[in-house]
Amino acid sequence: MPRKIWTGSINFGLVTIPVGLYAATEDHTVQFHQYQRGTTDRIRYKRVNERTGEEVGYDDIVKGREHDGGVITVEQSELDEIAPGRSRTIDITTFVDLAEIDPVHFQKTYWLAPNSREHFRPYNLLRRAMQDTGRAGIATFVLRGKQYLTAVRADTDVLALNTLYFADEIRDPADIIGDQPEQAAPSEKELQMATTIIESMSGPWDPEEYEDTYTARVEELLAEKARGGEVAAAEAPPQPTDVIDLTEALRRSVDEARRGRGPRKASGGADLSDLSKHELDDRAKELGIKGRSKMKRADLERAIADATTEKPTGGRRREKAS
Repeated sequence: MPRKIWTGSINFGLVTIPVGLYAATEDHTVQFHQYQRGTTDRIRYKRVNERTGEEVGYDDIVKGREHDGGVITVEQSELDEIAPGRSRTIDITTFVDLAEIDPVHFQKTYWLAPNSREHFRPYNLLRRAMQDTGRAGIATFVLRGKQYLTAVRADTDVLALNTLYFADEIRDPADIIGDQPEQAAPSEKELQMATTIIESMSGPWDPEEYEDTYTARVEELLAEKARGGEVAAAEAPPQPTDVIDLTEALRRSVDEARRGRGPRKASGGADLSDLSKHELDDRAKELGIKGRSKMKRADLERAIADATTEKPTGGRRREKAS
């Protein structure tokens, strides 16, 4: 059973729903320690006074910020005095159209679950009402000493809570892009071809088709090293399309997209579209297809179909001994 991160209640109007907060995601990044090369000795870090070089105890360390050539120091007790209290409520103050929230504001997702069976009725009432209206409840609450702006929304059979960035935390994209040159506008022909590519590559959103290929390659690297083997390096990334070659690149992309619309079949007539992404990966590994971990499903199907077509079906004939 997942561990509760926070326990409290959702309040809207005069209705109070006791709930628990749970992490909706988990990080599967491979964690490493640091060692001195050629040894199994761990690298450790110490808190050292940069002027004297002497190690400093944790109790003698304060936080600070540079100001006018000096440093303003702050004790942890001073920060604790002005920190928001440990909130036990998610007070919804406004219901907004969920579609109006720009995705750039979304930070992290949590699941909310009722604390007991008798609280499922008001819990499902709020969930169904928000689901039917397409609304999300905006609230603030405190988690681990920090105040968060949040959106409570319906997600299939559960209530989700998304922490949001405050408005002043969002950077203005105009500061990044700046003024664009006049020739940056695409021609109608280029726009039409790009639209054709998008339409031919469109499909339903299926998160199961996408995997963290880098983490998989790191695990593969570690497994191969443990067995004393080697792992092929990743292929070089594609070069950016030159402006003068844009139309030609679009035309070739349209042709490839059109050729790739039909279901791919391996030799023997097996429809690759019936296989799962994991099964396709296994098939590609058996065929020794390079760069498979970086391929999307359509590319993987094409590579497998090509490889099985080219691969000879008969075994090597043995020569008779003279």
